Amino acid sequence: MTEVQQMSGCVEEDEDRAESPGPSGLSVKADESMDQPYNFSHEPGASETKGQNQRQRAESPGPSGLSVKSDQSMDQPLCFSHEPGASETKHKFAVSVDEQTSRCPLCQDVLKDPVSTSCGHWFCRRCISSYWDQSGPPGDSCCPQCGQRPRTGCGPQSIFDVGLQKVLDEHKISLRSRFEHVTEGTEGTGSRTPLNRIFAELYITEGQSEEVNTQHEVMQLETTSKKKTVQDTPIKCCDIFKALPDQQGSIRVVLTNGVAGVGKTFSVQKFTLDWAEGSENQDVNLLIVLLFRELNLIRDQQHSLLTLLHVFHPTLEKVRAEELAVCKPLFIFDGLDESRLSLDFSSRTLVSDVTHTSSVNMLLTNLIQGNLLPSALVWITSRPAAANQIPPTCVARVTEVRGFTDDQKDEYFRKRSRTEDLSSRLISHIKTSRSLHIMCQVPVFCWISATVLEHMLTTEQRGELPKTLTDLYSHFLLVQTKRKKNKYDKGHERSPQELMEADGDFLLKLGRLAFEHLQKGDIMFYQEDLERCGLSVTEASVYSGVCTEIFRRESVIFQKSVYCFVHLSVQEFLAAVYMFHCFTSRKTEVLQDFFRKKVDDDDGGYTSLDVFLKAAMEKSLQSENGHLDLFVRFLHGLCLESNHRLLGGLLGQTQNSPEIIQRVIENLKKMNTDNISPDRSINIFHCLTEMNEQSVHQEIQEFMKSKNREQELSEIHCSALAYMLQMSEEVLDELDLEKYNTSVQGKQRLIPAVRNCRKARLCYCSLTEISCSCLASALKSNPSHLRELDLSENKLQDSGVKLLCSGLESPHCRLETLGLWNCSLTEISCSSLVSALKSNPSHLRDLDLSGTSCRIQE
Repeated sequence: MTEVQQMSGCVEEDEDRAESPGPSGLSVKADESMDQPYNFSHEPGASETKGQNQRQRAESPGPSGLSVKSDQSMDQPLCFSHEPGASETKHKFAVSVDEQTSRCPLCQDVLKDPVSTSCGHWFCRRCISSYWDQSGPPGDSCCPQCGQRPRTGCGPQSIFDVGLQKVLDEHKISLRSRFEHVTEGTEGTGSRTPLNRIFAELYITEGQSEEVNTQHEVMQLETTSKKKTVQDTPIKCCDIFKALPDQQGSIRVVLTNGVAGVGKTFSVQKFTLDWAEGSENQDVNLLIVLLFRELNLIRDQQHSLLTLLHVFHPTLEKVRAEELAVCKPLFIFDGLDESRLSLDFSSRTLVSDVTHTSSVNMLLTNLIQGNLLPSALVWITSRPAAANQIPPTCVARVTEVRGFTDDQKDEYFRKRSRTEDLSSRLISHIKTSRSLHIMCQVPVFCWISATVLEHMLTTEQRGELPKTLTDLYSHFLLVQTKRKKNKYDKGHERSPQELMEADGDFLLKLGRLAFEHLQKGDIMFYQEDLERCGLSVTEASVYSGVCTEIFRRESVIFQKSVYCFVHLSVQEFLAAVYMFHCFTSRKTEVLQDFFRKKVDDDDGGYTSLDVFLKAAMEKSLQSENGHLDLFVRFLHGLCLESNHRLLGGLLGQTQNSPEIIQRVIENLKKMNTDNISPDRSINIFHCLTEMNEQSVHQEIQEFMKSKNREQELSEIHCSALAYMLQMSEEVLDELDLEKYNTSVQGKQRLIPAVRNCRKARLCYCSLTEISCSCLASALKSNPSHLRELDLSENKLQDSGVKLLCSGLESPHCRLETLGLWNCSLTEISCSSLVSALKSNPSHLRDLDLSGTSCRIQE
């Protein structure tokens, strides 16, 4: 039985209340109350008399409770009439909490989000809902205040009149029509497939690492791909608002994280469709889906929450303020990472009335905080790097969409393929490349891989199947261009060179759009963004074989369209294609703007491929969040002759002789990463992989198999080793950096491997602030395997110790032994350490502070 249905129909609806901007509470503060009881008249005049008071108090920040300041009212009970006049009167009063504020009989607290039973007693909505959940449905349960059973005709459904119920039914029909089909990019424009037929339950877990994850999402996928499912709490999409058996209290706000394309929006669509079809979450009376990409279009406008619903869901135009107040609504805000709003949760501007006009930003923050419609449920989806816009204090549950498990990947390819033999070959090939297999956690990437591999395995096309990301995306662009030609040009079969020459101008314009917005961090584009790059909507629609599948057009309100690539990696690839073309075409303005450095003929003016790629690598390493990491990997992969042949003349002519390619490889191996996070340095190793340079990988594999640890390891070897140890399915028992024959810089590059070991000895490593940040990340990770950490003989700075302490404070930290012998800790560092250990004292058993001059207070 729904929460709103549990509120028996104590308030009969009145047509005139649609104009009432005030909350549904009652506030009375008058000296006359000392002399005579209040008379809540049944006549319209009483409502009109108090209308002026309502307008003065409409902005009151107090809760929508019942407040009575009157001695005589204590002796004579208030009469909450069921006649229209009294209902009108009650709804036209604003709220004011006085010293004699009415309280809920169940919790004895000030009434919050008050509702009345059929016998006229008022309770907090959550209190009475909990009471009915425990004692039975409201139609069978007695009033907890007076023991009276609900009157005939005042059952759970009577809270909605026929007109409102009809509106809600129409809204469900509208949502079902909107979400019951999805457009599949593989079949071209207009192909719509039933969502229920293709939906595969995604892996959603509760909780995540509490640190803000600003790593490139490919690296995040690599990290999550090896997590054991037994360490997680899996949750079905339809159950995200249901508390687990060991959890207390209700869940009002849920924040769901997941990398681009992993299935967050897909989950929202499935959740909404299930509700609209009546199969799940029927305790929710009203479900409202709002996309941030659409809210961006009205970010400078003023709205009330009520008019906001009317704008985005026209079927709800007849819903009035008092009707919204008695509903149990669920708001879904999809795509926080796409938001161009300024969500300011520190603002003291209070909005508690659904008819109060304010900025869209204020409406959303007050709704999330619970000031506005406190009974409303809220679900927010976001990519990890943007999720920190919502304060943790506002969120009751954090979930993470992991995408496909290994078994679900196999299931996807079997459903997708026409024959069992083809699906087996697809699965087998994907598993031969760790990069491809990891990326296939993302459903969109599974589609990209299947599109390419099926085409290559079922046509006359010859050649080795792609093993690197650059190979795969080069084939993908070629396949989509072929499909476009087959649709619009029925002529003879064309070579890759001819195809790219015919479509090159359009693809480079698309690449320019991808490149310019990648630098800004934008993944959503509008018509004016296209036109700025020389693209027209009409032109884009003609290239449906490319645009529909690579570049998705999404129709939204106001006859305006929003565009995006089907996955961030597609944007990064096309951006790299455009940048490589600018290099070969000597477009110095673009190069100078990107590198923030004037082209100097003395250093080759970026005319040499090795100089150009070295500058691009250095540029990407300067990025704090790694947003250029995959872009620069694609740049290195594009310099190979095999990809030049695939992409025809799209990349232009360049001198990629074996000697120059070798210089590129040597530059990567010797890349200076001082003051760069060791996590970020691993991308250098990935760039070598994209160039099919396997020597470092093979040498490290041999090193790991050998018991001889005397072999000298270069810095790039250490990055590769750190990556392999992190990705290992087995947790390393001990990582002792003194046992590795490498430089101090090499040892620092090994630090990320701490995430996948139980005991780490990092003595004499000249640990920096960046090193301590990496260690803190390991302690915060979920799960954290580290049990012993020895940092002895490192001169730790106060800033580094403070970062380390942030990891010790984490609830995920399971450290039992910490060695800080002779680490030159200052009073400030010791104070930070004491504070951290007091906040999370449950696991640490052994703390070595020998050689520390400062005194540790209890």
